[in-house]
Amino acid sequence: MNWSSTNATELTLAPGIGRVAPEGSTRVTPADSMTYTITATGPGGTADMSVRITVAAPPPPPPPPAPTATMEELFRTNVRDAFFDYDQYDIRADARDALARTAEFLRSHPEIRVVIEGHCDERGSTEYNLGLGERRAQAVRQFMISLGVSADRMDTVSLGKERPFCTTSAEDCWQQNRRGHFVLAR
Repeated sequence: MNWSSTNATELTLAPGIGRVAPEGSTRVTPADSMTYTITATGPGGTADMSVRITVAAPPPPPPPPAPTATMEELFRTNVRDAFFDYDQYDIRADARDALARTAEFLRSHPEIRVVIEGHCDERGSTEYNLGLGERRAQAVRQFMISLGVSADRMDTVSLGKERPFCTTSAEDCWQQNRRGHFVLAR
């Protein structure tokens, strides 16, 4: 607060400050809103002047930070499988898009290692599907390497037709089983 007076012989500032010089300033930091009154006394009488200092409520504390997603949650959200046509192991256009997104995620998290599982549908012999599953897993791995993911971060395994994602004997189910599937390595 600043003040100035003319011809005053005595100035008091209330509450709590008391006598002050005819001209001056003081810093006040009230905890709550408060009205300060300065009273000037001199040969001409007494004059009062008041000022209200309003103290705003402190801002609310910031909200707690959003829970951080675990690496497993980030992995599930950002990693996509590559699907294959019947008896094929070449990377389809839709798989290229899915793998590009997966590669972007893996490049931004160099600490992650993955296992690429090669899966097949139920048709064909166990031996044939193990070989086809291995070719699918390797095709996905090679494509990921071409997208800048380090080879030493990826292992492959063929599961053939042994662990199907879907068990109905129909094309839409078989399509779900023909894939290169990513698993977060431990």
